Amino acid sequence: MARYTGPIYKKSRRLGFSTLENGKELAKRPYAPGVHGNERRRKLSEYGVQLQEKQKVRLLYGLNEKQFHKVFERASKMKGIAGENLLFLLESRLDNLVYRMGLANTRRGARQLVNHGHITVNGRKVDIPSYTCKIGDVIAVKENSISHPAILASLENNTNTKAFVEFDKKKLSGTYLRRPDRSELNSEVNESLIVEFYNR
Repeated sequence: MARYTGPIYKKSRRLGFSTLENGKELAKRPYAPGVHGNERRRKLSEYGVQLQEKQKVRLLYGLNEKQFHKVFERASKMKGIAGENLLFLLESRLDNLVYRMGLANTRRGARQLVNHGHITVNGRKVDIPSYTCKIGDVIAVKENSISHPAILASLENNTNTKAFVEFDKKKLSGTYLRRPDRSELNSEVNESLIVEFYNR
């Protein structure tokens, strides 16, 4: 199955979870889409709850099923807690770090910037959104893309920067400082349910 490119508001309303992390999708209509969306929904089974949690995180970071499963397999082979390792690997993706530094308003926008070759890692152009950055990597905007209107617009209303990344607005360059703490990531995500889903 290819990556979902349809209306993200519908997916967010179906899951009852803001995949844009700003709550706009659920502000006006906090119920599922469709004619019967506002009616009482039946209780999910244990499997249904686990599946829904996996879908939430997959859509949050914009991965397809195959990509997400590969990231989980990597996380499960690492030392430590599998669920936290999964979130760490997802946060280490280049498109996510571009979003966290405020160079794009959404992860979709960040993915497009990377795809179009506007971003460098340690001075080299990288156009693969799923590229896994290492702690200490320097992520910057290419010299000929410094005046890109989408980048400048997103920097003006940036609210996504976290303490595990450092960003210089003058140089349009940032550093991936450290592994993110669990408390710095989305509190509505229950990663242990995803581990249970894949280990069932």
